[in-house]
Amino acid sequence: MSTDRYVSPLSERYASKEMQYIFSPDMKFRTWRKLWIALAETEKELGLNITQEQIDELKAHADDINYEVAKERERQVRHDVMSHVYAYGVQCPKAKGIIHLGATSCYVGDNTDIIVMTEALKLVRKKLVNVIAELASFADKYKTQPTLAFTHFQPAQPTTVGKRATLWTQEFLLDLEDLEYVLSTMKLLGSKGTTGTQASFLELFEGDQETIDKIDPMIAQKMGFKECYPVSGQTYSRKVDTRVLNVLAGIAASAHKMSNDIRLLQHLKEVEEPFEKSQIGSSAMAYKRNPMRSERIASLSRYVMVDALNPAITSATQWFERTLDDSANKRLSIPEGFLAIDGILDLCLNVVDGLVVYPKVIEKHMLAELPFMATENIMMDAVKAGGDRQELHEHIRELSMEAGKTVKVEGKDNNLLELIATDPAFNLTLEELQKSMDPAKYTGRAKEQTERFVSQVVQPILDSHKEMLGIKAEINV
Repeated sequence: MSTDRYVSPLSERYASKEMQYIFSPDMKFRTWRKLWIALAETEKELGLNITQEQIDELKAHADDINYEVAKERERQVRHDVMSHVYAYGVQCPKAKGIIHLGATSCYVGDNTDIIVMTEALKLVRKKLVNVIAELASFADKYKTQPTLAFTHFQPAQPTTVGKRATLWTQEFLLDLEDLEYVLSTMKLLGSKGTTGTQASFLELFEGDQETIDKIDPMIAQKMGFKECYPVSGQTYSRKVDTRVLNVLAGIAASAHKMSNDIRLLQHLKEVEEPFEKSQIGSSAMAYKRNPMRSERIASLSRYVMVDALNPAITSATQWFERTLDDSANKRLSIPEGFLAIDGILDLCLNVVDGLVVYPKVIEKHMLAELPFMATENIMMDAVKAGGDRQELHEHIRELSMEAGKTVKVEGKDNNLLELIATDPAFNLTLEELQKSMDPAKYTGRAKEQTERFVSQVVQPILDSHKEMLGIKAEINV
């Protein structure tokens, strides 16, 4: 590896080989050649003077791209598409005269972009489904483990560890819905010429409108798509890129939220992300176990969310049928958005798969706060024992303030139960009050909601995507 030039960390540290291939030169230029073959076959089938021998020659060199010839030609002509047309023609002398016939540069450039984004979305979907599966398994495993819930990051009515995980899962399910919708709407540009009017094909096919109408559907079918966009300028609408990156930004937002929760829980020592045997948490503080994977999720997620602005601005600023101020931006924003979300999903899969839960710490935190949360039940028991609800409410309010002062000002344990036991208005012993301290009594329907969500919402989705399940993430540095 060269050490004297910048190398993107998205490739070196974060993205998988599979996603890197999708945005590689090999994928790009092999797709260009497949598109040229599809165009030539279509034109032959519709009556142009193109021979099977020429097409066979093109197919014989579909994958063995002569990069050096293309690079040298581009140094001379400053045009990437024409350089690759030339290089392909060097390998295919019989077919060189019909390569790219009737097409403009966007025929290969834009159709390839759609194909690449579609393949990348499929890989994102596969990894997203696996994250959802791991989260559902985690939720089901811990559906009965009571834990403090938090509103405003202040202790609130208890939930369960599993129920909390369903909140993360649901957000990823919303992302999957968005992804599958956008994936289902992806269409090729087709071959519409320099301003989208197919004027060159009118000339080639001598004005035969009926024949020209067949070109786009035939190319789409050969390239594995149902259809092409019905109208365009020279390019497909850049709003397509906006829709795609908005899906990635949505996934990033969900991952960021989950990673933040895990980081906060790791601070509380209730939950911990995977930590390898020889992993170092800090160069100075050897005892530390930092949540660096969750932090990386958050860091990359912010990048993807901001990156979604790029295609939106590009789409808004395109002039008429085509300007070229999109090109440099697209070369960066779209591949990097996908490479980053790929790394994020691998990290999510790794973190959830190895997430460690510490029930004893969770129980300790729960019991420190539970007396406050049990006050309503205690008040109901006291009313059943003959007390006045309004008077009891005032007593509990005053005693809660006193217990809160004991905890926060004096740094002592919560003594609310002892205070209540000594108040004759309640007519309850300490032993009777302590019977109210079962955390499971205060988690409401968390267990049932988790079971229903996993079995009735998540599982049918996993069943319909079962061919995608079973991948494991490999995390780099």
